[in-house]
Order: sequence, then C-alpha cells, then structure tokens
Amino acid sequence: MGVIALGYLGIRSDRMDDWNAFASGLLAMQAVDSTRAQTTFRMDDQRQRLFVVNEPGAVIAAIGWEVEEKADLDRFAARLEAAGVAVTRGARSLADRRFVEDLITFADPDGNSVELFFNPMRASDPFVPGRPISGFRTGPFGMGHAVLHAVRIDALLPFYRDLLDFHISDYGLTPYPLYFFHVNGRHHSLAMVGSGQTGFHHFMIEFNNLDDVGQGYDLAELQEGRLAYTLGRHTNDFMTSFYANSPSGFFVENGWGGRVIDPATWEPHETFAGPSFWGHERLYLPEEPRARLRNMRLTAAANGLRSPDVVDCPWLYSRLAG
Repeated sequence: MGVIALGYLGIRSDRMDDWNAFASGLLAMQAVDSTRAQTTFRMDDQRQRLFVVNEPGAVIAAIGWEVEEKADLDRFAARLEAAGVAVTRGARSLADRRFVEDLITFADPDGNSVELFFNPMRASDPFVPGRPISGFRTGPFGMGHAVLHAVRIDALLPFYRDLLDFHISDYGLTPYPLYFFHVNGRHHSLAMVGSGQTGFHHFMIEFNNLDDVGQGYDLAELQEGRLAYTLGRHTNDFMTSFYANSPSGFFVENGWGGRVIDPATWEPHETFAGPSFWGHERLYLPEEPRARLRNMRLTAAANGLRSPDVVDCPWLYSRLAG
C-alpha cells in the first residue's frame, strides 16, 4: 500500500503556444483537449500525464502521485492532518479534470501543490506521439521523475520520507543538500535540491530508445537557447540524457536507460562522485561553476568510474541491475 508512481504534472503558464510546440515537438508527447485555457498531454495509455493551464499562480499547478489502494487516500489524509497539514478531499469536478477516480490535495512545506490520487483513467484510443518515437518508459515506473528546488529542505525531507513514505535512494551533502527518493523500481521519482529557491528544477521523461533521445538532441540544437545541458550520463541512476530549457524557465531532462533498483533490498547511501560520468555540460552556468562540475567529471574518468554495461536496451539492463 502507499504511493506507487509519479502519475502526472501540472504547470501554470501564459505561454500556451510555446508549451504546445515544446511538449508535442521536442518532448514527443501527444497534445489532446487543447484550448486557450488548458492543454493536456499523453505519453501512453493514461488519459493525462502533463497539463498546462493558462492561469496566474506558482509555476507548479500540481504534482500528482498515484496510490495503490483507494483506502490509502484516507490513511494519508489522517496522517497529514495529525501532523498539522491541511488536506482537502478533491471534488468530483476536480477528479474529472484530473481524469482519476478520487484524490486528496495539500501543500508541502515549500508550498508546492501535491495531489494523491487513485485509479487514473485510461484512454480508449492508441497513443500517437508528437514526433516519431518508440514510446516512453512509463507503466509501473510512472511518468518519470520530478526534481524540486527547496527553500526548507530540512522540512521537505521528513515530509516526503516520514509522512508520505517515500524512500531515500541516495543523497549528497556538499556543496548543497541533494536527496533522491524512490517509490517503485525507478531509481528516483522525486528529488530535491537545497538551492534556496522554489518550483521545478526539472522533470524527466524516459524514452524507450536511445535514438529518440539523440534525435531530440538534434532538434534542440536547432533552436536558439533550447539546450541547457549537453548529452551526458548520470552517476547515480545511469541515465543517458540531455536537458532542455522549457518555456517556463525550468529544465526538462530527456533520458534513456535509467537504473532499475529493487526497493526491498536497496540501501540509501551518500554519494561523492559528482552528478555525471561524462557530458552534461551546463551551458547556462558561468564559467567558474561549469569548470568545477567539469573537473568532477574529469576526476571520475581519471579514477576509472563506470556504470555496469548496458548491451542495447533498458529492459536488459533492468534485469542485470535487479
């Protein structure tokens, strides 16, 4: 019982046309129900994975986490309320807009709008990507992952770990605190970075085929200012990816080949090697912090750090890593 996947994300933006082009073009999502007020995007057979609404307010409109059983909603609501967190049972109209059977809503300590929901609606028609791809790695792993900026990371950590039962995968403490959490076999579905800011640092979507990422990389390079991180590979989840600047200013990671863990046996640990084996040059940063991260990658290379071999597909890697 409990939270089992990142189900959907909601974004507020007054750049609806830009988001439609970005999400359906570079990200290859399927735009459905597109109006001037809201556009919904699909990634698979789930009726909604991303929605963008044209309304004022914080950039994060919702972070939707799926629970395994309907009774989990009442259990988490009681636990949150006992800890002093205001919880609202989602009205039928909200559940219909989210395409779920039932949900509760509340805010985390940094004010991010969180929704726990049960039983997402499935679409009756096949998923049609916005550009030719082999599909996304979703299913039991959920939509992908979300990484939050944190002002009060000392409050966010116990909120997600102790009240919502998220499990720490790994963490780093210097030069700033950074925590990664899993709720299923995906190495992390949530992360938080103690940057002193709020909102998304990025969210990640994982493609089924590395070529889908590479072809997206080509598209990003053709758009002025679109590329934020060059192609690279992460040290903790082994994801090969690049990051794009979204129309709202945060990043979207386009990845492939992410690590699958066994939640029953996984032990949380502190990491020291830096974020990437290679690549992921942060094009948006000034030279000094870029050089510091670059030197961490060069040190990792000099020390011979490598991930386990991936032959040619993520499902095989998941068997090797499991």
